[in-house]
Amino acid sequence: MEREILNTNRKALIVNLNPMLYGSFAEIGAGQEVARNFFQAGGASGTIAKTISAYDMAYSDFIYCKGKKERYVSQSRLEKMLDIEYQKTTTVLQEIRGDKTCFFAFADTVTTINYKKDNFSHGWMGIRYQLNPNTEPNTIVLHVSLLEKDALLQQNTIGILGVNLIYASIYHYNIPNVFLQSLMDNLSADRLEITMIQMNGPDLAYVDNRLLSVQLVKNGMARATIFDRHGNVQEPADMLYKKDVLAFRGSFRPITFIGFDMLKTSYALFKKNKDYERDNTIPLCEITLNNLLEEGNFDEQDFLNRVDVLNEMGQNVMISNYREYYRLVNYFSQFKIRNLKIVISAHTLCKVMDEQYYSNLKGGILEAFGMLFSSNMQLYVYPSLEEKTQKIITAENLQTEYPLKALFDYLWGLGKIIPIKHYNATKLNTYPHIVLKMIKKGESGWEAMVPKYVEDQIKSKKLFGYK
Repeated sequence: MEREILNTNRKALIVNLNPMLYGSFAEIGAGQEVARNFFQAGGASGTIAKTISAYDMAYSDFIYCKGKKERYVSQSRLEKMLDIEYQKTTTVLQEIRGDKTCFFAFADTVTTINYKKDNFSHGWMGIRYQLNPNTEPNTIVLHVSLLEKDALLQQNTIGILGVNLIYASIYHYNIPNVFLQSLMDNLSADRLEITMIQMNGPDLAYVDNRLLSVQLVKNGMARATIFDRHGNVQEPADMLYKKDVLAFRGSFRPITFIGFDMLKTSYALFKKNKDYERDNTIPLCEITLNNLLEEGNFDEQDFLNRVDVLNEMGQNVMISNYREYYRLVNYFSQFKIRNLKIVISAHTLCKVMDEQYYSNLKGGILEAFGMLFSSNMQLYVYPSLEEKTQKIITAENLQTEYPLKALFDYLWGLGKIIPIKHYNATKLNTYPHIVLKMIKKGESGWEAMVPKYVEDQIKSKKLFGYK
């Protein structure tokens, strides 16, 4: 059955009429838009114990950080707001009504678009709440990028999203995908993007936050999501802002010696940059969801298996919905990346140079390459071995036809295409698709094509159809 989508006023009224819910609202940066919806719906006295809006920076620091300076629009500030407001609410009201009340604290900290319309409009939003009286609370936190170019419209969007979050936390918490989809009720993808979400607590312990982040991308609610090398979901802007990024796209199904060598040799080349800083460098293994969907039904466990293997190799993992490389580069540009290097095989570069993939653009391949080869981006090209001829194709001997050859030579002269020279030629035939086929058929010999650690993981966890 299709889910009924309630309007914002009705959701707020249903919450207000729930006799067990009672709590506080703390909102910074976009008005009291969420609380306003509950006041306007009617019956707010049964839900709202307090609202607060500490707009002054010094006042906000005094309440939530004891005078210490930190970023005002950040996950840490939001979590401190939730900590303090929930504690205050329960301290004051527990003895009076704790046996019959599910307490909650809602908070958001947002920066809307400025007068010049040149800032990053985004915010953090969350709720800490009980589902039963006298129990430990659950916490849901999300990050949102605001896409509208008007502050009043952004404020309205925050108000609707806040109501959706509170309603979903109470009535859809046990069905994660319905929970996610309901966050976009009465909203559209051109108004906002939810780039990160975390659900934790005794009633939410069943939730896999990594899978939740994948669902954001699959549902079109986010363009990309990132897991750090420890497997934790990260907000992309927090992780990538003004960093040096080395991105390697692949299926990693599984990662073979050739993939391992691409990671090693590209990072070694990256380290030769005169402005290289280890602590400022983020290597990323990127998987595009488009390819996953092309393989048939979306296999969630298969994806998480790949993330696990890469994480345990010490790699950060990004999943995106970008098919074309120029769209991936355009995505990175919003974070003011200092240096961006994309690792690509010579075989894939041939496809990137194929004009048919850019027929949807008015400017064709020139428009695409204008976005792809941004001022701070370089392609690191790793050699490929042709399966039939066994000929090694490199960036230096790549065959291109006129007039694309002139374009290729121009980019080469600008230093935008960099060949990876110190590669392991003996491992160029360890094709992932051949390894995967051998594993599924139960054939032996694939073990020699993958690192020993990856072999052990495949066998012990029965990955990729291994029996």
